[in-house]
Amino acid sequence: MRKYLIVNGDDFGASQGINRGILEAHLSGILTSTSLMVNAPYCEEAVSQSVGLASLSVGLHLTLTSEAGKPLYDLDDPAICRAELQKQFLRFQDLMERLPTHIDSHHHIHRDPRVLPFFLELAEQYHLPMREHSPVKYFPDFYAQWDGETHLEQVSVEHLMKIFDSEIGEGFTELGCHPGYIDPKFDSTYHIERETELQTLCDSRLRVKIEELGITLIGFQDLDSLVAETSDIAE
Repeated sequence: MRKYLIVNGDDFGASQGINRGILEAHLSGILTSTSLMVNAPYCEEAVSQSVGLASLSVGLHLTLTSEAGKPLYDLDDPAICRAELQKQFLRFQDLMERLPTHIDSHHHIHRDPRVLPFFLELAEQYHLPMREHSPVKYFPDFYAQWDGETHLEQVSVEHLMKIFDSEIGEGFTELGCHPGYIDPKFDSTYHIERETELQTLCDSRLRVKIEELGITLIGFQDLDSLVAETSDIAE
C-alpha cells in the first residue's frame, strides 16, 4: 500500500488571521484539508473564501468547548449535546450547501465518553470519516505548546521532516496542524505558534522530502475512492 498524507488545519473560521493562514498554507504549502467552526465569528468569511477552492477539503470542527477549553454546554446532558451537534451539522450544510468531507472536534472533545456516542452517530449516519474512528491514522504531535510552554522547535521544518521519516507509514495518515496569523481580536494562548506552523508548512523543502519518501498528499474528499481502490488491490 502507498503512503497517503492528509494535512488538516483546524479552527477554520475562528479569526481572520487563521482564515488567511489556512488558505495560504493550502495555496502555497502542503495543507490539503481544513475543519470549519460553524459557530465562530468568521465562519462565513471562511466559507466565502473557500468556495472556489475545489482542491481544499472542508470538514466540520464540532465545538462544545470555549477557546480556553471550558465546556460551553452541560456534557452530562445527552439531549443537549446531541441537539447541539446536530445543529452545527445542519449549519455546515446551510453554509457550504453540501456535506462536510470529515468530522473532528475542538480540543478533541469527541474523546470524552459522555459525548463520543453522539459524534459516532453523526459520522455513521452520513458515512463520514471521523478523527480517530476511520481508516486514517491521526498524528497530533505537530504542535508547539506543551505544559503551558511554547516549543517552536516542535513545529520547525526539520522536525516535520523527521515526522515524515518516522511516522508516515503505509496507508492513510492525518497530520493535524493549526496555521494562522496573529490576530489581536482573537483571544488565544496559541498565537506565535500558528505563524511558525504556517511558515513551516509553506517551506519548499517539504515537498522535496515528501516526494523522496514516496508520500502522496491527499484531502479527505479523496479518501473514499482511495480506500475502495486499495481494498480492490488487496482482494
